Amino acid sequence: MSRESLTRMTKIEVVARTVDADAVRRQIVAAGATGYTSLPAVTGLGHHGAHEGRQLFNDRDALTLTITVVPDDRADDLIEGLRALLEGTAGVMFVSDTYVSRPHYFR
Repeated sequence: MSRESLTRMTKIEVVARTVDADAVRRQIVAAGATGYTSLPAVTGLGHHGAHEGRQLFNDRDALTLTITVVPDDRADDLIEGLRALLEGTAGVMFVSDTYVSRPHYFR
């Protein structure tokens, strides 16, 4: 299967504090995305230091990775909404072109 038989869309990935993950998911749904994948307790090292995933009795310091795919015509509004949300908190957003085999899942 080549990319020529696939449909181009936009993938948006957000790593944010778990306490902010609901706000990220609300932005995604409000933008008309048909779904998302949310991975709690991710680990990493970044601008705000190391994060070791969910800490026992302290899920406030944990990070959540939320991933969605949207048609290109819905991406800009979602990106702007997420940028505004992330300005007030720790977090990072990655935006990339992606290709899907079942575009009707994302419309």
